[in-house]
Formats: sequence, structure tokens, C-alpha cells
Amino acid sequence: MPFLAADVGGTFARVALMQMSADEGREVAVLAYRKLACAQFDGLAELLQSFVDSDVRTSVRHCVLACAGHVAGDEVLNDNSPWPIHLAQLRQALALDEVAVLNDFEALGYALGNGPTGGSRLLCGPTMRTDGPVLVIGPGTGLGAAVRLPAAAGGHVLATEAGQMDFAPGSVREREVLACLAPHGGYVAYERIVSGPGLLTTYGALCALRGETPRLATPEEITAAAAACSDAQAVETVQIFCASLGSFAGSLAMTFMTTGGVYLAGGFLHSMFTLLEHSAFEERFLHGRSVRAFLSQVPVWVTEHGRHGVLGAAQWYLRRGVPQAARQAST
Repeated sequence: MPFLAADVGGTFARVALMQMSADEGREVAVLAYRKLACAQFDGLAELLQSFVDSDVRTSVRHCVLACAGHVAGDEVLNDNSPWPIHLAQLRQALALDEVAVLNDFEALGYALGNGPTGGSRLLCGPTMRTDGPVLVIGPGTGLGAAVRLPAAAGGHVLATEAGQMDFAPGSVREREVLACLAPHGGYVAYERIVSGPGLLTTYGALCALRGETPRLATPEEITAAAAACSDAQAVETVQIFCASLGSFAGSLAMTFMTTGGVYLAGGFLHSMFTLLEHSAFEERFLHGRSVRAFLSQVPVWVTEHGRHGVLGAAQWYLRRGVPQAARQAST
């Protein structure tokens, strides 16, 4: 019985028509797939309906959503969502029997927890991975993270709100940026720095510190200028971004003892791999002497987001969320 799987981010939504696979080597089969820009639609119901109208040729009664944030009652709470998501309205608008929801990085954890996939590139650490917890991190519109436990512990994925942790500057310059963002002190989340919008935030702060007017207006312009070394503030912005990402990833790798590896997910990072490779990421990831020996044995991979979100959401749904009646109808 085909069902919808959607990986909904702050900028793009990836939507697929899925089905339990007849191939023993795969859990799910992708019948149709599209990547859609959220800004082109008034709401999630309109986005999903557009996919159904263009790509679905059969009745669909079930849907699983991988979304940033968490569910509170009938609503998915997420500061970076382009529009409110109310589950009852979504069910009614699309005539669905059920809408199941999980965290978007929880879905990525299910998809990426079994090892590097095609297109993954090793950033630092050994090429071989051992069995153990796996950490998935992704800066995009926000900053997400999840941990997949090893198979011996059930293979479950723990969703987190780690991107909301207090930003910890690792250099004098980062302290100056933090003081610029919070001149009277207070809470500044990691995702305020380590995200696509975070690039703009840091770039603006650096321009202010130098008494200059920002001339770049998008994260893409900043990373392009940094790669071309055509804007000094852009170069420093990317340096701070990469170093801060290294500190963030290393702290979580220590917290969860992620011997299975760390995966940095998203086309955003994949496109700036060379900048990451030549940055202070690895040095900041390794932290201090007491944990350096452990962290140096943790492989860090950069992988494209691609279809991993919808695949992970579908795997989770078939294992835990799909109603027994739907399973029986599919056999």
C-alpha cells in the first residue's frame, strides 16, 4: 500500500511516494520523488497536494513527515518552519487516515546509521568505522543533530535539539562576534552561528566590527566569495563557521562516544567541502589532550542530504508507525 514520505526543511521539502519493497535487500522502494521549494507554496498541504496531483496515480491514505522541531499537541513546533504545520488540518485537506511525524534528523539517523553511502566524502579520521553510536549533524536553515544507537542496543535513533545549545566561542575573534550579537550578555544558540542564516549573521557582525557595510546578501554569495578569496569578511566568516562546527561536532561526539562515526549531512556542506577540508574544523573537532586520542579515531564524513530523509522516515514508519491494518492491506 503506497504512502507519502516528506522531509520538510525550512527551505526545501523532499517528497516521495513510497512502498514496502519486494527486494529483500531494501526495506522501501521509491515510486516517485521531488524536491520542492517551500516558498512556492502557501502551506504544507498545498505542497503535498501539488506532488500528489503531478506524481501520484493511486489512492494514498497514509503519510509520514520528517520535520525539524517537535510535536506539541496537534502542531509541529519549529522556529525555522516556513509555515505553521497542524496535523488535523493536514489530514483533512489531503483526506488522509493518518499522519505520523518524526524529527528530520531522526529520519537521517535511520538512513545514515549503517555506514557511508554513495557520494559521502571523508573529512577527517580513519576510513574504517567500528560498531557504535553514530552522530548525524546538519547545518541548513537551522542546525539539527541526532544519534543512532548501535544494533546491539536496538538501533534506535535519539532526536536532539543540540542546535539550541549555547554557543561556546573558541577564539578571541569568536568572542568579539558573540559580544556583537549579545552586547548585554544572554543566550545565543549554536545555530545562530552554525547554519545558512548563521553565515549571514557572522558576516554582518564582522562587517560591523570593521566599520564596513555588508555587500553580500546570501549564504551562497558568502561561501563563493570565501572560495574565491574576494572578500576578507566572507573568508573570515567561513573560517569561524567551520571552526565552530568542529567544536560543536566534537562536543557531541564526546557526549555520545560516537565510535560509529559522525556524518555532516546536507548539500550546503557538500558544496563547500574544500573550504571545510582546509579549515580549522579538524583541530577544533579534536578538542583537548584528554579526549584527543578518542576523537582522532572517529571518522567524520560529509554526505549529501538527497533522499536520505524520506528513506529514513519511510524505514521508521514501516518499523514502528504504520498501522497493522495498512500492513495487512499491502499483503
